[in-house]
Amino acid sequence: MNRKRDAATEFPSRDDIIAFVRSQGGNAGTKEIARKFGLKNADRTQLRNILRELADAGVIEKQGRKVNERAALPPTLIADITGRNEDGELIAAPTEWDEETSGPTPVILIHVPRRPKPGTASGVGERVLIRVERERDGDSVIYTGRVIKILDKARARVLGIFRTTKDGGGRIVPIDKKQAGRELSIAPADNGGAQDGDLVSVDLVRGRGYGLPSGKVKERLGSLSSEKAISLIAIHAHEIPNIFPKEALRESEDAQPATLKGREDWRDIPLITIDPPDAKDHDDAVHAEPDGDPANKGGFILHVAIADVAFYVRPHTALDREALKRGNSVYFPDRVVPMLPERISNDLCSLVPGEARGALAVRMVVGSDGRKKSHSFHRVLFRSAAKLSYAQAQAAIDGHPDDTTGPLLEPILKPLYAAYACIKKARDVRNPLDLDLPERKILLKPDGHVDRVVIPQRLDAHKLIEEFMILANVAAAEALEKFALPLIYRVHDEPTIEKVHALQEFLKTLDLPFVKSGALRPEQFNRILARVKGEDSEPLVNEVVLRSQAQAEYSSENYGHFGLNLRRYAHFTSPIRRYADLVVHRALIRGLKLDDGALPDQETPETLGEVAAQISLTERRAMKAERETVDRLIAHHLADRIGATFQGRISGVTRAGLFIKLSDTGADGLIPIRTLGTEFFNYDETRHALIGSRSGAMHRLGDVVDVKLVEAAPVAGALRFELLSEGTSAPRGQRRDGGKPIRNEPARKHGPGRAKPKGARKFKANKRKDKKPGKGR
Repeated sequence: MNRKRDAATEFPSRDDIIAFVRSQGGNAGTKEIARKFGLKNADRTQLRNILRELADAGVIEKQGRKVNERAALPPTLIADITGRNEDGELIAAPTEWDEETSGPTPVILIHVPRRPKPGTASGVGERVLIRVERERDGDSVIYTGRVIKILDKARARVLGIFRTTKDGGGRIVPIDKKQAGRELSIAPADNGGAQDGDLVSVDLVRGRGYGLPSGKVKERLGSLSSEKAISLIAIHAHEIPNIFPKEALRESEDAQPATLKGREDWRDIPLITIDPPDAKDHDDAVHAEPDGDPANKGGFILHVAIADVAFYVRPHTALDREALKRGNSVYFPDRVVPMLPERISNDLCSLVPGEARGALAVRMVVGSDGRKKSHSFHRVLFRSAAKLSYAQAQAAIDGHPDDTTGPLLEPILKPLYAAYACIKKARDVRNPLDLDLPERKILLKPDGHVDRVVIPQRLDAHKLIEEFMILANVAAAEALEKFALPLIYRVHDEPTIEKVHALQEFLKTLDLPFVKSGALRPEQFNRILARVKGEDSEPLVNEVVLRSQAQAEYSSENYGHFGLNLRRYAHFTSPIRRYADLVVHRALIRGLKLDDGALPDQETPETLGEVAAQISLTERRAMKAERETVDRLIAHHLADRIGATFQGRISGVTRAGLFIKLSDTGADGLIPIRTLGTEFFNYDETRHALIGSRSGAMHRLGDVVDVKLVEAAPVAGALRFELLSEGTSAPRGQRRDGGKPIRNEPARKHGPGRAKPKGARKFKANKRKDKKPGKGR
């Protein structure tokens, strides 16, 4: 029972606060703690100070607007069943767990009921969605989990490229960077009919004690005879679904175009699409006009229409199940693995010019200060007036219209850019995180080989669409909260205390003060970024600030978007390629009482929390697969340039050596620490540097260096360099402290996977080490 506090009641002790936080399992925030102990508004400042001190001491940690004991697991998560404990009970580990920042991976004991529900009877090697419970027994913590559903069946396999040998057998070239150079031998009887260049799945067989380890081809997955098929490696390595079930395809083929029934007619509003020149799906269209209301002088009316995917992809259908399984589309340089079949994504829901298309649209009124004054959502039928590329729209505004943009310049493009200039005022006041990290794009030749790598220019046309979409996303989140309906938010937590402290220590080495007073805001990071604009240290500081940030994710609980500096935010604008947006569309349809394609009544914050966890994982899977494919393509491109010299930057510093990003292609490779010289090196985490213990030579994150390419492993996407540049001098007195000396010898070999836990019913509470931040946003 909550107790009311009067003047005679003592303020709760720290132990009382910790005990209450522990009992709530991650559901306690300042408001809940204050209510529990009867604290008044005047006491909340003292409470916040205590919570901040407990966090600084590593006793608790912030999770959105809630607090929890350090290293506690969320109530729902995705885990991998890794084995059995001494009692024969299943044990699991979180699929996503950063030991650098959160300490040792916790062990979860899987509770198996006598009569498990269909689809929950799991076994070793499977990936599962579980509901976690947490108990404490003295200094020990026990995590137990109940399986909600199985996400992926166990597949014990090694992936690699088959290369034939003279005896009729072959060898396997591993696709994993960690296994680069560790080939497998395949006997003639075990080749499974594989041809040279095939991507294959291999079962390991017991070794002979000498020679190469042996394997048996289990499955042929495809031919990699050309670079155009290089993305097949990532697709199979990450088990990305790329073939639609027949039932889903049949549903998509049976779908009929939307009509005016149940829709408003917006065909007279000249909305246009602005996309990359090679875009295949056009799912958002925009329009703007000055507001004719005398009370809103200088304001604008914005229209954003988004393809009505929910009309075609109904809940619990085969299309819906496959979309959830994929979570999102995956974009490789040579292909797209779509979330939805082409009949939906490239036809019925592609907003092509001149064709009537169904859409879920938002009408927004903004004031002369750029702030949104009101919004309303509508289910409409409209007709796109034009399809433009970013460069095409920008060229027209810059005075170089073509035959398409010329007639659109005065009536459509100029009002759009005027509206953008207006809403940019509010954006500048909001001051979101403003990192300058150019993204490279690989351009391929017709045969699939790399032609060149470019850094596309960021135009006002890009920013215009981005700000229109952000405003529409905010409107969607606000509308659903007003409807009191469950939704999936796009959230981005503020940096942890540990990462902010690490950033402060790093900036001190550059004589850059980072003063944190009160609540953390993006503008504090922007001030630092502004100070180094145009300086040699600009790329370095941008990279380290990025690494200090949390990673955005999906959640049914709102804790705001730190990077955008928004209190509420949801993804609404890309339901063709993101399942989260489809859920938001369904919720809006339910709130507007439009029936067709609405979110089912049985969907709750709990069930959507499970969906959010799953699609956050598929998003990270896609990002990793896309990144690895780029690495492989670049490694193929550079494979015939062994011995060539390149300029690059140090993009990572670890105890294993220096990671280098080449300036011209953006290729990443490693300089092993054993090749740096003959002396010991200290790993200085604060400076993000390796420092020679005798010479004081310092190799630091962000340094521009010259390197020689000495090895390329195209299948694994791995490059190895030799450093040609000399290091800078570390300040006197800082050559031997700042890190443990590391001998220049080959590092110990580690297996590619997580070590199997020893499996006990109890384990000591995780003690979070004060490590420096890793990369993540």
